[in-house]
Amino acid sequence: MSKPEPLFNRLALIGIGLIGSSIARAVRAQGAVRTIVATARSPKTRRRVAELGIADQVVETNAAAVAGADLVIVCVPVGACGAVAKEIGPHLSAGAIVSDVGSVKGSVVRDMAPHLPKTVHFIPAHPVAGTEYSGPDAGFAELFVNRWCILTPPDGTNQDAVEKLAAFWRLLGANVEIMAPDHHDLVLAITSHLPHLIAYTIVGTADELQAVTRSEVLKFSAGGFRDFTRIAASDPTMWRDVFLANKDAVLEMLGRFNEDVSALTKAIRKGDGEALFEHFERTRAIRKGIVEIGQDSPSPDFGRPHPDLPHEPLPKPYASEKG
Repeated sequence: MSKPEPLFNRLALIGIGLIGSSIARAVRAQGAVRTIVATARSPKTRRRVAELGIADQVVETNAAAVAGADLVIVCVPVGACGAVAKEIGPHLSAGAIVSDVGSVKGSVVRDMAPHLPKTVHFIPAHPVAGTEYSGPDAGFAELFVNRWCILTPPDGTNQDAVEKLAAFWRLLGANVEIMAPDHHDLVLAITSHLPHLIAYTIVGTADELQAVTRSEVLKFSAGGFRDFTRIAASDPTMWRDVFLANKDAVLEMLGRFNEDVSALTKAIRKGDGEALFEHFERTRAIRKGIVEIGQDSPSPDFGRPHPDLPHEPLPKPYASEKG
């Protein structure tokens, strides 16, 4: 069975870290475009992309990357999107779709739109997928499978262009949702941004506790703390920009979070086990719902591998006296 015709002729990827390199690999695997052109600010990164062979062309400048492209995806931290849009604006082809992959959409629209010509279709996007790793070696083609990609087209965007970009992301395995930019930022503030802020805070607090040594933190880290360290290992530049770009929504959700923490603090102080149980039972249902819709694994201990038990005899008095 032959593959369908590519959706786009020439894809330009500006920035080729985890997300950009995963897009390149998935596009190559699915035959979604005819030619992949990539660029990155660092010569070292460009050399590595060329070595990996995940792009057909690796060029030095953003302007060279977008020349003749009918799909441009900006894969840089949200704080740099405006500068990139200003640089590429004069070099974009009429009719091209220009998108991004940032975790904040309101600021991306404000920063990028003024620099883009009216002859292109500007459709911001947020593939809600990732790992704690970064760089072109971190990407893999299956990153977006059964994950959500949220498109946030500004009012008046050409619907055929929106559908074409949605088809592109579906071909990469993603589920697609359309959302207003500001609503996206409110939703992601609670589901992504605040959890990262809490993780950075908890891990930082553990590192600074004088009553607990760092070796004890590492040695006796329980499952919950280990999960926080994975989140807190995410790219610092990216998350600095996310919090600054989405500060209003994050601060709103943080205020609500602090209210809930205060309520739980009061319940613990008063010994109100019923209030604690009711809260924990309600939040447990959220986890069940996430697993049921396929957004995480139901495997025990989150699917972590475990070593086999040792085969040496158990020491007395636990070992049987017989045999």
